[in-house]
Amino acid sequence: MNLIEESFQKKEEKKKKRTAGIILGSIIVVILIIIAIVAYLGYLENKQLKVYLDGQLNNKLLQILVVENGEVKAPIKEIASYLGYESYNGEYTEKSESQSKCYVQNESEVANLALNSTEIYKLDLTSENENYECENIKTPVEARNGVLYTTQEGLEKAFNISFQYDQEKNRIHIYTLPYLVKTYTNAVLDFGYEEISPEFANQKAILQDMMVVKKAGQEKYGVVDLDGNQILEPKYDKIEYMPVSGDFFVTNNNKVGIISKNGETKVQLMYDSIELMDQKLGLYLAKKDGKYGVLDKAGNIKIHIENDEIGIDISNFAQNNIKNKYILVDNLIPARKDKYWGLYDVNGKLVVDYKYDQIGYIASNNKNALNLLEIPDYNVFVACKDNKYTLVNASGQELFTTVADDIYMTISGGEKSYYISVNDNQIDAEKYLDDMGINTKNTSTNSNTNTTQNSNNSAGNNVNNANASSEEVNVIEEEISEENE
Repeated sequence: MNLIEESFQKKEEKKKKRTAGIILGSIIVVILIIIAIVAYLGYLENKQLKVYLDGQLNNKLLQILVVENGEVKAPIKEIASYLGYESYNGEYTEKSESQSKCYVQNESEVANLALNSTEIYKLDLTSENENYECENIKTPVEARNGVLYTTQEGLEKAFNISFQYDQEKNRIHIYTLPYLVKTYTNAVLDFGYEEISPEFANQKAILQDMMVVKKAGQEKYGVVDLDGNQILEPKYDKIEYMPVSGDFFVTNNNKVGIISKNGETKVQLMYDSIELMDQKLGLYLAKKDGKYGVLDKAGNIKIHIENDEIGIDISNFAQNNIKNKYILVDNLIPARKDKYWGLYDVNGKLVVDYKYDQIGYIASNNKNALNLLEIPDYNVFVACKDNKYTLVNASGQELFTTVADDIYMTISGGEKSYYISVNDNQIDAEKYLDDMGINTKNTSTNSNTNTTQNSNNSAGNNVNNANASSEEVNVIEEEISEENE
């Protein structure tokens, strides 16, 4: 081989090495680009919102949730089916197709929600207590394209779920109550207890990081946190959790008291039964030796335990949509001694002595008439004395003397109407109240329960002092005049 050929061969070898290096470098660059793309796609994937229901990824839920400014909202009726609930238009006790209201229901509970409202009314179907609990939320229910939406807080309270939104990771985790109970059942066994209380109200304690548990081998109950730390000793015959207040009714030797989740005894174990009347007001119905009274949340007696009955049997007024059987027109507590009913205000003051034979109107003769307890928009209710009826306002004052033969309700085409009947004269009750200048709850600027006595001045609207020109008003005035004569 001559020098020219040898030089040419060396150049060819260098060229091949250079080409191989370029190819290898290109391959490495391509691999790095692919890795970068995969990493970036993974980053984008991780940054996308994901929704998990009971630990499982749920893309269908993702499609219906709305996230705005860090707040999550959802269509109430549509999300219900994912959470084990049925959903309906209208209200539970007042069936209708109104789209401004809806209720959701499972085998244990009903929750009512309404447009622009911050209140969720819930009824425990597993309890004999027919009184509603009221849960308050910060953001009112809103409508989007005719569909009712509520926030994360509303979802938690309406559906008894744990709703966790991690904005940094862009993850939503929703846990239903049955799933949480099942999850913590094994933990309870490890803590040395026999079971989580099967009562629905008690199971809701899990949503507040507590569990009502039964002591192994004994019929004794206590409360622990989710790590097994003791909150209430397992020494009670019965414990009932109150979700709205977070306190516990505790029973021993057939006597009931109230203990907070901090172990503070709010009401001594000395009553035969205790029942929550109104959470906002902190009032409880107490029974002792067959008599009833009212306590405040500190255990102080507001109404002495000497009544034969407190509260109205609202099963007689199913179509009146009464939420609280113990407090009428937001301010008055009806109480019965022997045959007669009196009225206390929510502060425990007797404002009407025991004189009424009956609270509310029970229809009998008029086949078109329906039972009536309250005319809700005007904050008045029906009372009866000597088989004659009147309307009573939130201050406990009668709008006219007891001269009406009937005060009743009718429903036609889903619309409610209210009537006063006096000597065969049928009077439109709402027109009468308007003529009397009585403000509706919607227009009154002070219908709050605690200011009723100092505002609204319903008492000043007594028919004897009115100058209304309506012929309907005159009918009742004439009857009052005859009665006075």
